[in-house]
Amino acid sequence: MTEAARTTPALTLADVRAAAGRIAGVAHRTPVLTSRTLDARTNSTVLLKAENLQRAGAFKFRGAYNRISSLTAEQRARGVGTTSSGNHAQAVALACALLGIRATVLMPEDAPAVKRAATEGYGATVVTYDRYREDRDARGRELFEERGLVPVPPYDDPYIMAGQGTAALELIEDAGPLDTLVVPVSGGGLIAGCGTAARALLPDVELIGVEPAAGDDTARSLAAGHRIGIPVPRTVADGLQVNIPGELTFEVNRRQIDEILLVEDRDMIDTMALLFERLKIVVEPSGATALAAVLTNPERFARRRVGVILSGGNIGVERFIELLAGASS
Repeated sequence: MTEAARTTPALTLADVRAAAGRIAGVAHRTPVLTSRTLDARTNSTVLLKAENLQRAGAFKFRGAYNRISSLTAEQRARGVGTTSSGNHAQAVALACALLGIRATVLMPEDAPAVKRAATEGYGATVVTYDRYREDRDARGRELFEERGLVPVPPYDDPYIMAGQGTAALELIEDAGPLDTLVVPVSGGGLIAGCGTAARALLPDVELIGVEPAAGDDTARSLAAGHRIGIPVPRTVADGLQVNIPGELTFEVNRRQIDEILLVEDRDMIDTMALLFERLKIVVEPSGATALAAVLTNPERFARRRVGVILSGGNIGVERFIELLAGASS
């Protein structure tokens, strides 16, 4: 175990409940959606936590607001900096706008235009980098030190993880007990927080993470027992293009994830189309990942109450149409 992991307190349900108190009245309590079509296709009861309807369009607002609202007056005066392909960037920008804090975001130059526009629209300053040639973390440290900014990591932070865990806390409070919770995995903050809350409330719940087939760094890392890095994955799920699990998140997740399932890009796109056609909601590829795993492995989830996190809906009209044009008929 690394020194950081040894010295970081374990994430607890109390941390998630404290986060819920901080974000109450600021973050949306998103609905839990159901569909007889989904239940019939999977022979299960599917309960969708619709974080695509969250402020800034994704679950990321929960963790960002929990972290930033906890800063000291001195830290707020310095301003904050973060690295993100879009959803965390928007969440940090909005949280900072609400709290009157300056925000700077290091964003990949190929990030979706709609996500960059929203980030700048909330008042943040965007600095770009080449995600395929530059080391994001090193570039971020350099930028934040140069400008004296307080780092707000996209996932590798106890406050971020606790904030994200409020999604599962609400899901269980509103929908009742679950047999299985299915969560998309990027850096690992969402499933770390959600798993912590779910396991504390439902000790026997099964925790399933889902990654793009092209970006299986967490699956490889869990199998190896330590963090494994891969090349930045090429996938339509731009929100899941992390190439190595977070240091702190991995220490939480290695103790609680039961299994990682992998889904292909085409499965995400087909799931986006189904959600649009049958539930009349828009999700981005990353947001469709967890449900795609359930739909492509129906026997795995049959006769169970399955909670699914729809993690985000930030996608432009043109890109949405382009992807759905390739969906299976």
